[in-house]
Amino acid sequence: MGEWAFLGSLLDAVQLQSPLVGRLWLVVMLIFRILVLATVGGAVFEDEQEEFVCNTLQPGCRQTCYDRAFPVSHYRFWLFHILLLSAPPVLFVIYSVHRASKEPGGAAGGAGSLGPPGRPEGRGARRCYLLSVALRLLAELAFLAGQALLYGFRVAPHFVCAGAPCPHTVDCFVSRPTEKTVFVIFYFAVGLLSALLSVAELGHLLWKGRTRAGHCRQAAERDNRCNRAHEEAQQLLPPPPPALPARRPGPDPYAPPSYAHRAPACDSEGGSGRSKASLATIRQDLAI
Repeated sequence: MGEWAFLGSLLDAVQLQSPLVGRLWLVVMLIFRILVLATVGGAVFEDEQEEFVCNTLQPGCRQTCYDRAFPVSHYRFWLFHILLLSAPPVLFVIYSVHRASKEPGGAAGGAGSLGPPGRPEGRGARRCYLLSVALRLLAELAFLAGQALLYGFRVAPHFVCAGAPCPHTVDCFVSRPTEKTVFVIFYFAVGLLSALLSVAELGHLLWKGRTRAGHCRQAAERDNRCNRAHEEAQQLLPPPPPALPARRPGPDPYAPPSYAHRAPACDSEGGSGRSKASLATIRQDLAI
């Protein structure tokens, strides 16, 4: 059961990106196929070759008749069927993990950062998931047709075999034919249900993608109309008035006059000359 648990863990990661129909397909795959085949299928078909009895002792005749009756064992055929059906979802999980590892912070998140359920991040991820569902549906239909052609819907209890190395026509008998017939019909019905779920999921994804594209197109047209209306409104508005020339700032009427701060240069020079002349006159008077 170890290999089935590993495969189940890989398929369980697909539900992070699957819509509701995809999750129903995953439940059918895990319970009605993997679990039933691992627990019941092996017990039903494990002794089919040992219990295949023919009324002859000719060496090699029984093995040849068994090969003609069952070209591929039911159990191995269904194992290969499950592996091939699991390949597209597992490849999509690997692709999603690779994309998440390239995004900022994706390496820390790992497989848990694949995005919200049912909403694959990015157009490339959506296309990859759509391709995986289409491949899964094709594999399902191919194996259903192969099972109908190889085994039909009934395991006959008696098989007539003729030809080398059998010396004559040989009658062979299959063990538990009724139980095997029930199991074959059950597995075929599960295959039909799985195919219908795949068709429903594929249609849902296509309809959702078309609806999203329509919404995006309507939003783009609405933005274009708003931009055109804004441009037309700008054209209808009168032109703005010309800008007035900038004025130089005039003197402040409340500022004190300039002569209150400093004396003119000429007055200071005249005063100093007069003071020098008066000093010279005083000195002459004293000398006399």
